[in-house]
Parts: sequence; C-alpha cells; structure tokens
Amino acid sequence: MVLYNEAKYTASPHYDARPDSADVSLLVIHNISLPPSQFGTPGIRQLFTGTLNPDEHPFYREIAGLRVSAHCVIYRTGEIEQFVPFEQRAWHAGLSSFQGRSRCNDYAIGIELEGTDTLLYTDAQYQALGELTDFITRYYPRITLGRIVGHNDIAPGRKTDPGAAFDWARYRMRVAGFK
Repeated sequence: MVLYNEAKYTASPHYDARPDSADVSLLVIHNISLPPSQFGTPGIRQLFTGTLNPDEHPFYREIAGLRVSAHCVIYRTGEIEQFVPFEQRAWHAGLSSFQGRSRCNDYAIGIELEGTDTLLYTDAQYQALGELTDFITRYYPRITLGRIVGHNDIAPGRKTDPGAAFDWARYRMRVAGFK
C-alpha cells in the first residue's frame, strides 16, 4: 500500500483497482465541508467511510447514499487523513476529462481541502498540501506542475472547487520550489 506516513489512515470502502496503477499522472485539488461551510465535524470522515447518518443534519439526507472518497483530506488544522492508498482508484472526480482524456479517477490522485470556494484556506493547509504534494510528485514523477489541477478544471460547469479562495499562485510557488 502506498500511504503518506504523515497522515492518519482510515480505510474507505469506496475505492477499487486502477486499470493501470503505473498510469498515475494527475493530481486534483478539491474542497469539502460537511455540513456545508461547517468545519471540524466528523461528516467528511463519515461520508468517505460510508457511515454518514442522514438524521444528523438535513443536508446529509441528500448525500447519505453517495459512494465517494478521496485519497486524502487536509483539515483546517493541517492534519491529513488518508482514506485510499495512492495506487488504488478513489472515487473523487466523477464525470471528468483532462486534456481530452476522460475518467480522471483512473489516473488521478484526489486531495480534499476542508473548506469552501469562498472562505480562505489556512496556512496550515497550504503547508500540509505542499508537503503532501512533494511526496506525491516524488513517488509519481509523471505528476508535473502542469498536471496539478482543480476539480473545476476537469469538470467545468459541474464543479467549482477548490474555488476562488484557493491561492493557486501561493501553492504553485511552493510546489515549484520557491518556499
């Protein structure tokens, strides 16, 4: 299993084998908060582990049956939780396409930031995301700076995350080595 040592590992049942585990070549940045715009709740973990209780919040009734996951979540504190080993296919991208190639889940790693499109992300999240990206790009060298995208880039019109609040310049400078 390819796991990030700095992350807490919680196994999700929502994953399967990639068609070609040597084909990992895309990193997708997302955001999530459950309930919407609320942080520090167990909702994300419950969603990704299939244990979301629809009676805990009205919004949960709408999403309780979803079978979704990401490889990792970076919480507001900078803590990282990994749900799917990187060599496996997490179910984060949905209907998606990158550079004319569909089914991004087949070849992408999905990272969720606890947040929203409009609220600034924390310094701790940028720090953790930079370190996690370093690990991922060393392990999967086909993921270059140009192959790190937002969910909105691979599902335009359908998704908006990580949103206007995500500082792409700050993140790309860190990834490019300008710390």
